[in-house]
Amino acid sequence: MAEYRRFSDYERVSKLTEGEQRTLFRLIGDGGQEYLKHGWAIHARPEQLPPPGDWTIWLILAGRGFGKTRAGAEWVRSVAEADPMARIALIGASLHDARAVMVEGESGLLAIAPPQARPLWKPSRRQLLWPNGAMATLFGAAEADSLRGPQHSHVWGDEIAKWQRGVEAWDNAMMGLRLGHGPRALATTTPRPVPLLRKLIVQEGVVMTRGRTADNLGALPRAFLAAMERDYAGTRLGRQELEGELVMDPDGALWTRDLLEECRVAHVPGLVPGMGDAGEALLSRVVVGVDPPAGSTGDACGIVVAGLGRDGRAYVIDDASVERASPEQWARAVARAHHRWGADRIVAEANNGGAMVASVLRAADSVLPVRLVHASRGKSARAEPVATLYEAGRVAHVGLFERLEDEMCGLLAGGAYAGPGRSPDRADALVWALTDLLLGRSGRPALRML
Repeated sequence: MAEYRRFSDYERVSKLTEGEQRTLFRLIGDGGQEYLKHGWAIHARPEQLPPPGDWTIWLILAGRGFGKTRAGAEWVRSVAEADPMARIALIGASLHDARAVMVEGESGLLAIAPPQARPLWKPSRRQLLWPNGAMATLFGAAEADSLRGPQHSHVWGDEIAKWQRGVEAWDNAMMGLRLGHGPRALATTTPRPVPLLRKLIVQEGVVMTRGRTADNLGALPRAFLAAMERDYAGTRLGRQELEGELVMDPDGALWTRDLLEECRVAHVPGLVPGMGDAGEALLSRVVVGVDPPAGSTGDACGIVVAGLGRDGRAYVIDDASVERASPEQWARAVARAHHRWGADRIVAEANNGGAMVASVLRAADSVLPVRLVHASRGKSARAEPVATLYEAGRVAHVGLFERLEDEMCGLLAGGAYAGPGRSPDRADALVWALTDLLLGRSGRPALRML
């Protein structure tokens, strides 16, 4: 192995001639070749390796494509292979995310494992078992209470900025981090200014790694990088998703992350799509709000579903918005949302297209109960009374609606928009739905029947 260490730079090894590589492989033997293939220290960039020192929490805060998932999986692999007593919690935004990304994904634990140390995957038990006895169990942050009770020696939480009930889920996981002599946790995420992430970046003892999408230049297609640079360089979304910058809520935002977190619930008890009469017993009315695109060029169409509970509270239950959709495509998406939730009404803005909006919707489904509304004020002005309803506790989000909430937090008092994309289409659809449910009979000038 001493001879091999002279070639510790994997890129250098890959540039050797075929004859030089054969000589090297003969020198290092089968064990060295296996290490050359699976040794993470060879392939990793320095910032993907665990930091030195006696830390408890390592936070990787970086843009998309940085290699966060691979770094997390390799860290878990190193822990499991070194410690037969390791008991590891793998926490995704949902159980599906944990399985699809952390375990079965292209950079997940099964894909990176060397053959001789490949863990046994038991989906029905949500467990990975390594040959030496180490074990990992999957959890979904959306079921935060499932983390009460279980004990762990290590925790890997992926995309923690996407977790609903994030602070509660993280706190439950940390309270169970009490096995072994040196329990540790790793959190990997693209930044969003949610309460959990704001808590961790100022917490004493958290070691943070920052990074950009461009840091992983050698592993990403150049066409992808060029497209991202062209479309998002310098934008708020680009700063967050590519540069890995934690972009805080702008001053004057009508909604804040803290307010939305306070208004979040796990579920409307018993409510599932397509419940029919049973669902109507829980929600007295269901409305689909629609903000159609300005033309037929394939812009985004905001489609948000909300229902009025028997308690007088409105519940946002679905974001069915579609991107770059033709009129036929977004109309079909509206029809699907209507039937999925048994909606009583579709409220669609008619400023762009007028009667054409209704005809497109009815061409998709002739029985759709469409109500056209005309916006006499700007998006932020229409949104202000709805934001007040949130402050009064009259609206709840059933789960996390990441892109919708990003747009909501970008709407500013006074009319400006500082969120992702060119226009808050999803947020505007939400405003139409909630206005109809809670303000539709108040005679507000923002609504005018056509």
